Amino acid sequence: MTAELVRGQNHPLPDTRLQIRVSAGHPVLACATCSDAQGAVGDGAIAYPGATALPGIEVPGQATEAPRFSIDLDAVPDAVDQVSVLLALPEASGGPAHFGATAAPFLAVVGQDDAELVSFTITGLDSETALVAVELYRRQGAWKIRAVGQGYAGGLAALLRDQGMDGADRIAAAVQEKAASRSPRTEPARLRTSGGDAHAAQGTPAPGPDQSAPADATLAAGSALPDDFPLAGPQPATAGGATGPQQTPTADAPQTPSGGPINYAHPRRQSTAPPPPPPAAQPGEPGRPPVPVAGDATGWSMEERLYNQVWGMFEDYARAVAAYRSAVEFAENRMEQELDHVLSDPRSRIGGTGDAAREAARAKCEQLTDQARQVLDRDLAQLAAESEVVEPALPPAFARWDNPTWHAYRVPMEIPMALRIGDLHLPESPELRIPCLVRLPLERGLWVDSGRGGSEAALMMDDAQLRRLAVDCAVAHAARLLAVYPPGEFSVHVIDPARSAAASLAPLVASGVLAAPPAAGAQGVSDVLAKLTQRVDLVSMAMRGGAADALPPGFDTGEQLLIVNDFPHGFDDRAVTQLRYLADEGPAVGVHLMMVADREDASAYGPVLDPLWRSLLRITPVPDDHLADPWVRHAWTYEPPMVPSGSDVLRQVLDQVATARRSWNR
Repeated sequence: MTAELVRGQNHPLPDTRLQIRVSAGHPVLACATCSDAQGAVGDGAIAYPGATALPGIEVPGQATEAPRFSIDLDAVPDAVDQVSVLLALPEASGGPAHFGATAAPFLAVVGQDDAELVSFTITGLDSETALVAVELYRRQGAWKIRAVGQGYAGGLAALLRDQGMDGADRIAAAVQEKAASRSPRTEPARLRTSGGDAHAAQGTPAPGPDQSAPADATLAAGSALPDDFPLAGPQPATAGGATGPQQTPTADAPQTPSGGPINYAHPRRQSTAPPPPPPAAQPGEPGRPPVPVAGDATGWSMEERLYNQVWGMFEDYARAVAAYRSAVEFAENRMEQELDHVLSDPRSRIGGTGDAAREAARAKCEQLTDQARQVLDRDLAQLAAESEVVEPALPPAFARWDNPTWHAYRVPMEIPMALRIGDLHLPESPELRIPCLVRLPLERGLWVDSGRGGSEAALMMDDAQLRRLAVDCAVAHAARLLAVYPPGEFSVHVIDPARSAAASLAPLVASGVLAAPPAAGAQGVSDVLAKLTQRVDLVSMAMRGGAADALPPGFDTGEQLLIVNDFPHGFDDRAVTQLRYLADEGPAVGVHLMMVADREDASAYGPVLDPLWRSLLRITPVPDDHLADPWVRHAWTYEPPMVPSGSDVLRQVLDQVATARRSWNR
């Protein structure tokens, strides 16, 4: 289990061969110094890019946003009592001027079996340009690690002087000179340029920069966020944030030759670094955080800048809460240890001495907790201010239904890079909501859960009300997908075996945006499933054979969405098999599945449907804390993007979509 450290906390190291992975979101210089038992750093006892590695210590060869330290403590000379891991910003690199202008650095210490041992998020930085991240030190013959996070506004030279190194200015200049001469020609893009200093662990408090999020990571709270979740936008350097994900073709994946008529792969990211962001936050008053600016992240377009900024807000929110929870846990553990110490001494169990010791332990716990809450409130206030600026600037694909941008809606001519499927928040700040974005084209189908589950909101409703709300939610998602795709690029099919969802489906039916009337009865179910499975077969064969141009004349190459209501009622074994096939093979060839179902209703099928549920992203029609990110292990409360009561925005948008489709088909 990973130990999440806070400043000043230490932890034993069970392994001596370690890798320290850093995720900074922007290029940093990685250095290491060795000191003796008196804390003195001798001449030449520093490893930095371009210099000869110290015994047992290797640092990256150039400034990078995800540096790694390789350390073999058994090879470190006996005279070395402490190894300090240092980070510094390269000078004249065009990057951030100080650590406070970007996301907080995150460190993960990984052992021999690639298991994460320790993690540390360095929050609270401001004008510092160099810092001591962690220290590895000997204690009674064993090695331990201490979370330091001490920054220096005077840069690397001030840091080295503080460590007592002779010629600190000369050495710091040499380090910067080496870094400048070895800088890569294209720097990796930073995830963000401003925001709170809580950069929570996207992978632990976050995984190390090289860990990818496991698609099947789960918590007791519910299902894990998939790779195409907000986390799939800018992947954290490389697991938290530089540019968007790149889909790498595999031998088994269907490929489309260049220039073919269809391509259902994820939008390709540029192979070079995106342009730098515009001037980020406006300087605030002295002692106050900068004023947030919408679109201050990197990207090739404003849409991509906003997408990356939303991802950065999610990351900051997660790390801020992770740091707070870790600090509270540390304070409570410390209080328990102090109370145990008091109780272990018979002389202090009773009387004034014992009472005073217990009261002091509790007071210290409250003090540490209050300090942690103050830091969290500061970070959340900055994120709330940023959210107030970003929300109004979001395009329709990213915006809530109550956003004024829908009043100026026009059918787009290009497919957006992502789609908002709801909001996310944590119990520490339920009023702060981060958009839940998934990449387009969808890589997984959606399952709108009409069951009660563990949601308090669902438990307050009767079955009929919850099922109606689930179909309303599915209709809102389908309408949004139709609205953000160009005319002719997206079609929606509906299966409603018993016609139980006629009222909820009315906006789609009345506007004429459906590919065909909702299918009902056994024959209707069979016809729709047969048509879509045949389409998956045809497109798969054409793409695998490199013959996408050989599809039948008039073949609809646009993406397809199938909404299935009230599953498994009205579905026989053959239909169930076809649904599983569409869920597994459909997304790669532009056929997507949206199920409206209660998993308990399908229990009669036994475990045969488990692969179907696991292949879909579960969302709910009511707030529910079932989404678990695989980095910090937070249980996020998901809220669906429902249309405001009494609003006519859905009908207006669907009417425009229908008009554009009719014009396109002429």
